[in-house]
Amino acid sequence: MQSFELLSQQFALHFDRRHFPEEPASLYEPNEYFLKLGGKRIRPVLCLMGNELFEDIKGDAWHVGTAIELFHNFTLIHDDIMDKAPLRRGMETVHTKYGESTALLAGDVMLVTAYEELNKISIEYLQSILFLFNKTAKEVCEGQQMDMDFEKMNAVSLDAYLKMIELKTSVALAASLQTGAIIGGAGERNQHLLYDFGKKLGIAFQVQDDYLDAFGDPKKFGKQVGGDILANKKTFLLLHAFEMATAAQRAELDQLLAHNDADKVQRVLDIYRDCKVDEWAVELKNKYLDEALSHLEDIAVLSKRKEPLKELAQFLIKREH
Repeated sequence: MQSFELLSQQFALHFDRRHFPEEPASLYEPNEYFLKLGGKRIRPVLCLMGNELFEDIKGDAWHVGTAIELFHNFTLIHDDIMDKAPLRRGMETVHTKYGESTALLAGDVMLVTAYEELNKISIEYLQSILFLFNKTAKEVCEGQQMDMDFEKMNAVSLDAYLKMIELKTSVALAASLQTGAIIGGAGERNQHLLYDFGKKLGIAFQVQDDYLDAFGDPKKFGKQVGGDILANKKTFLLLHAFEMATAAQRAELDQLLAHNDADKVQRVLDIYRDCKVDEWAVELKNKYLDEALSHLEDIAVLSKRKEPLKELAQFLIKREH
């Protein structure tokens, strides 16, 4: 069994090649540019780990991992357009560098290329992987739409936010693991347990992300805290604060959300602490992490085969940056 780090290095070597034709350069060069910006490549490596949990990694897992990574980058190109984001990983986004129309087409052809990669896998599990891939692709779009809808809404329930995170983030992690399990010959029960492990881990990861943005150490976090607060993002923390706040605190939060005053971040953090939002977030993160690890424990394979996934879960959730 190989660690996430080792498999990441192997996947980078496999993936970092040209994926698109030379011509028309005006269509394909933007995608080559975007892929060279790199990234963590978490999802395709989860596919490899899902395979290796049950059996030695098969060649088809590399094709599926590549398709997953291409799909993920397709979503990022389109997300950047929707968010009007000028930068990604410190570099110009595709629509900023090449224009919105080209970025839309580049994203579209990235998606088509992902399906071409899927079409290379064995017929014995092509249908089940396509079904899961398509279901996940639709859910990610649903999650993105919910996220955009929330920006226009004054009030969002914690349950609705949780559903959005599941769709936008967690199901992609879960499906990446399950596609690997399908290739590895796992039975349905083991597949679903691994999917649930990935889904709960994704939620724990997002809770941790929200928490670090507000309460992380800037030196360890790598950026100034409070970005979500300044952007009025409806995070786990803000939604829980509205649930727990007094009428006076709610009124102050509403006022703070309406203006970006110099002391906005500090005043919101003070309300968070008064409402014990920080302690609640840590408990919520641990709850989902424990549930994820419980699903992993129930998978019917030797415990030592699960160690890389346990280590990855702890690394993702305990991280400080």
